[in-house]
Amino acid sequence: MNINRAEPQDFTGRVGLLSGGTQGLGLATARLLRDRGASGLLLVGRDEAKAEAAAVSLATDQCRVVGHSADVGTVDGCDSVIDRLDAEFGTCHALVNCAAKTDRGTVWDTTPEIWDGMYQVNVRGPALLSQGVAKIMRRQGVDGSIVMIGSVALHGGQDRLLAYSTSKSALVAMTRSLAFQLMRHRIRVNLLNPGWMDTPAEDITQRTWEGAQDGWLEAAEAGQPWGKLIKPDEIARTIVHLATPDSGMLSGAIIDWDQSVLGAGEPARPGPELGPQETTS
Repeated sequence: MNINRAEPQDFTGRVGLLSGGTQGLGLATARLLRDRGASGLLLVGRDEAKAEAAAVSLATDQCRVVGHSADVGTVDGCDSVIDRLDAEFGTCHALVNCAAKTDRGTVWDTTPEIWDGMYQVNVRGPALLSQGVAKIMRRQGVDGSIVMIGSVALHGGQDRLLAYSTSKSALVAMTRSLAFQLMRHRIRVNLLNPGWMDTPAEDITQRTWEGAQDGWLEAAEAGQPWGKLIKPDEIARTIVHLATPDSGMLSGAIIDWDQSVLGAGEPARPGPELGPQETTS
């Protein structure tokens, strides 16, 4: 079977790279790619022990899974990912950019450090990984797919998501530019924007930045149209569709995946200005 010019099918015989692939959405996507026939997966995370544990948990006789510890917010980290991918597998058919920072901050208290960290991980990281993977795909003559993971917050987001929303919105231009440049090489690039999702990282975010206590998830889910937050396995199925030939020639698409409809319903309006003590606390 020529997997470099395959007809629409599953992920049989293919290699995938997943940043943020050691937990949550990235791990759920890796598991589904394995189940769809992947022959190789590289899972990238910051914690070496977690990366190795994730790789061991997914590996089978048919699928070799490698865990790699790297900070994709750094240039050296991204370079190490591409070098490891090439050394271990020599090719790549799908890149899924799941790694992200979700620090909180409003117009009043977002620090330069938050801005820098957000852009390094959420913008520069996906850009450098995409460039590196695209070069391997072109060299190997692969019909490849790059899936960016954004957020519905890129449309503006809540007050405390200023830097996060801004960083995710940059992925719109990146996706379209990459999709156009890589189309002649049959490499597709699409952006998927999940809504509020139930992941280990979200639990940490809620407790760290929002002061959430035990029971926050149940309370949050009670107010959702489907009575739950989005689960990683649900988003993973859409990512795998985009990552495989099943999605055909689809490229440059910006897809919202949320329990809402942008522009529908009552328009959001800010309330009255709060006093200085409230805005700076």
